[in-house]
Amino acid sequence: MDLKSQWQGKFIPPLGELKGKVLVCPLNWGLGHATRCVPIIRGLLARDCEVVVAADGYPLAFLKQAFPAIRFIELPSYSIRYSKSNSQILAMAVSLPRLMAGIVREHLWLKSLIKNETFDYIISDNRFGLWHPEVHSIYITHQMMIKMPRGLKFLENTVWKIHQRVITKYNQCWIPDLAADGGLTHDLAHRYPLPVNARFIGALSRFDQLTTVEPDTSYQILVLVSGIEPQRTLFEQAMIRTFTSSSEKVLILTGQPSYQPSTLHKGNITLRSHLEDDKLAATILGAEKIISRSGYSTIMDLYALGCLHKAEFIPTPGQTEQEYLATVHP
Repeated sequence: MDLKSQWQGKFIPPLGELKGKVLVCPLNWGLGHATRCVPIIRGLLARDCEVVVAADGYPLAFLKQAFPAIRFIELPSYSIRYSKSNSQILAMAVSLPRLMAGIVREHLWLKSLIKNETFDYIISDNRFGLWHPEVHSIYITHQMMIKMPRGLKFLENTVWKIHQRVITKYNQCWIPDLAADGGLTHDLAHRYPLPVNARFIGALSRFDQLTTVEPDTSYQILVLVSGIEPQRTLFEQAMIRTFTSSSEKVLILTGQPSYQPSTLHKGNITLRSHLEDDKLAATILGAEKIISRSGYSTIMDLYALGCLHKAEFIPTPGQTEQEYLATVHP
């Protein structure tokens, strides 16, 4: 399939005059923050920048596979674990002190790093504490507002104002969405006025450099598993139960990248830990149906490949952002 005509400049990160040494720091909240950093890192390398990535967990493993020649620093993310229930209010309330401590800790880590090493730019994908007054700092987020759960809707405006204070610590805020007609995020990035340092940069997709892909029709159903534990595992188990007695050929990608990808066959179901981007794009294009969480990076990737119409989104229970995105991309 010829994809070149689909890009139309929508998947080129606005790197502008960025040059020199750049620290890129994706949040470990599933794989999405790491995957959408791929076109940014690729663009920086094309500009002969020296790129250093600070990450942990699966995002670290994923980016090491994608860019084996660059330098990596292990930087722990916030210690967050979801509940098994359909509400995450209690889990997030319990995690809030650890979240705040994690923000302070990463900010102190960055200060210490800058004392010993010089960077020209910092790019933080949704990590609140990775700004520095002496280094041009860029914050990436698609959630200018944060959807609150039922019963706490009255706090949305207050939480939005708090988030604006975080954003103003940075020199720039990049919003990976289209500016017109509500884009792909709708309320999340378009409901409230933007701070003066924020701008839409278009969608970001790791598939931005694929110009020709031959669809792989080996599987009728593709399931993309992702997210924070234990909900990631619960989703995987639910999909196995759903398709165990099906006659359709099903591929479940468990979202666990490693240097030794695993494959397991259970009747008509194939479980793989990970696929390289070109093979994943081919499988997405060839599948009749795609089932996944309604994570925003997944939505951008499916949009990039022209496959949003094939998606059935099952949001992580209690994750308000995904629950909202599932309603605007039914």
